[in-house]
This record gives sequence, C-alpha cells and structure tokens, in this order.
Amino acid sequence: MVSSEYERRIAARFATFDQDGNGYIDREDFSGAAKALLAEFGVAARSDKGQALYAGAEAFWQGMAGIADRDGDQRINRDEFVNGAVKRLRDNPDRFAEIARPFLHAAIALADTDGDGTATVEDTARVLRILGADGEIAKAAAAALDTDGDGRVGEAEIVPAFARYFTVPE
Repeated sequence: MVSSEYERRIAARFATFDQDGNGYIDREDFSGAAKALLAEFGVAARSDKGQALYAGAEAFWQGMAGIADRDGDQRINRDEFVNGAVKRLRDNPDRFAEIARPFLHAAIALADTDGDGTATVEDTARVLRILGADGEIAKAAAAALDTDGDGRVGEAEIVPAFARYFTVPE
C-alpha cells in the first residue's frame, strides 16, 4: 500500500520504467528502451555504440531486479518497485546512480554526434522523449540538465539528476 508522499511519487515514476505498459518492469522494458533509442538515432544494434547501450540496459535491469524483485520472478510490479525504492534507495541517489550509469553513459554516447562525451540539449531531449517523457517536459528537463549553460549535457550532469529524480522526494 502506498501511503507516504514519497511512496506516491515513486509509484508514479513506475510508469517511466514500464515501457510497454503491461503493469510490471522486466528485462524487455530495458531492451525495448535501448532498441527505441537506437532507432531514434539511426545506430545499428551490432555497432559498438549499440552493443554498449544493450549492455548498459542489461546492467540497469540486473541492478533494478536486485533491488526490487523480491519474489524472483524476473518482473517488478508496482509494489515491489516502491518497496525497493523505500527500503534500498530512499535518500541514497548514489546507489541508484551506479546501477543507472552504464545505460545513461551509453545513451549519452549514442546522442553524442561529435565524440566530445556530451550530447546537445536537443539530443538529450530526444533521449528523454524516447524514454517516456512528454515532448515539452523532455525539452525543459534537458535544458535544466545543462547546469553550466554550454548547450551540452554530459554523464556528470545527467546521472546524478536522474538518480535524484528516482530516489529523493522533490
């Protein structure tokens, strides 16, 4: 049962991970997100960037399953997600950042068109949109991630922000 404000916010974030909307988070949600990102940026799955993204998605799934899949069925339902966040991640964005980092690193690398280790704010918004954010919200979030105002977003900006969003009440 979702009771606290924190639990309500985390429960609402469940849909971000449940990419296919079937009521639970599983490996396919992570690989589906990787596939959609590759399609958006026109990158082949067998390329180095494609393989890194799929490996990052698998690492992210394994980390999430380790935190939240209490019954071991390789699926995380909403209650497991909330309980995992409350018991293992609340006020601990660093732990979440470590499981999300390989995927986010690969997603930024995918959107990095000039090889400088960062993506433009516009391309970051594309990533966020593919991952489920509404178009306007994705644009605003990407702009907010550009903390130094250089028009680019790197791993050092996106990983901690992503972790805070999913672990710490706003």
